[in-house]
Amino acid sequence: DPRRVRCRRRRGGTKVQKSELGYYDVIFMDIMMPKLNGWDAPRRIRSMKRSDAGNVPIIAMSANAFDEDVRLSLDAGMDVHLSKPVEPQLLYETLEKFTKGRPS
Repeated sequence: DPRRVRCRRRRGGTKVQKSELGYYDVIFMDIMMPKLNGWDAPRRIRSMKRSDAGNVPIIAMSANAFDEDVRLSLDAGMDVHLSKPVEPQLLYETLEKFTKGRPS
């Protein structure tokens, strides 16, 4: 439901840590962030002592599309790596894949 899309920006998963359990359906992670890189932030999220930290989908967003970049994203705990500019159809398919069947 596009009306439920919320964008929040916070360094290193701080916003996730302070949110209610299950608040996020998906997290878009920009790799090139100013203070904390996009590979450390998902590691912080995945290591949180919360029941949803291990299963909330994290989608990497980056202009870097080399195999090494994709591998770094997956190794950091992200579920998928989408290269910018993102193709709308691929974005929709990815969102459906990771949110289908999740409570709304």
